[in-house]
Amino acid sequence: MNLYHNRIVVTVGTSTLTNEMGQSNFRSFDRLACVISDIQNMGYEIILVSSGAIAVGTNKMSLKSSPESIRHKQAAASVGQCRIIHLYSKYFQEYDKTIGQILLSDTDVTNEKRKENLIYTFNTLLETGIIPVVNANDSVSYDEIQSEEQLFGDNDMLSAIVAVLCQAKNLIIFSDIDGLYDSDPRKNPQAHLIPQISKITDTMYEMAGGAGSRRGTGGMKTKLQAAKYATEQGIDTIITNGKNPSSLYEIINGKNIGTLFSGITSENQRTD
Repeated sequence: MNLYHNRIVVTVGTSTLTNEMGQSNFRSFDRLACVISDIQNMGYEIILVSSGAIAVGTNKMSLKSSPESIRHKQAAASVGQCRIIHLYSKYFQEYDKTIGQILLSDTDVTNEKRKENLIYTFNTLLETGIIPVVNANDSVSYDEIQSEEQLFGDNDMLSAIVAVLCQAKNLIIFSDIDGLYDSDPRKNPQAHLIPQISKITDTMYEMAGGAGSRRGTGGMKTKLQAAKYATEQGIDTIITNGKNPSSLYEIINGKNIGTLFSGITSENQRTD
């Protein structure tokens, strides 16, 4: 697949955008907007895939806990998405940037005509200097918040699909830890960060465990699945800590940050 070498997809999760109280983390929004805007000024095209709608909506609706029913999750997503886009628009505007919102459901990428139109939209936004902000269309889509077995049941896989659609050179996945470790660093202080991976094994999936932050639905396992999907298409993928968006500068300068997934080929793809 031919890739745009100046095109980067950045995905940020709920744990980065909200604090421990479940409220919007304004500092994170500001730092993210600042770094992405600055990197765009260097000649890069950036697509931002953002989680957080349900968590932010839950807080805005003054719900005591995260909703369990689908209809309440969809309502929270509707409220939260408005709030998130408002914050992104506000902070990016501070750095003289314009954003465009794209909400996706799986039919947008499985239906060939809709997928073609979607690619045109992405390319036009990027060509005109607008930063696309992407999220799953949770307020109307049952599937995306009902089952992890859907095409993208979380925004890690959504970001990988967007990276492939847009032929990005790099996918940067911001996590709540520094990368993939050989064991859970929150439980084992002797855990070691794995700097580079060229093959994703079943052992790694077992090591990744379940969900990460209690405020988000994705964990390291979903990030491994996303990394595998993207790297099989030649897209280098990096998992690093979302609390330090300035690491994007080091990444574009080729420095070793977090865990790099590179050179992974599909099981159905010949390597000789």
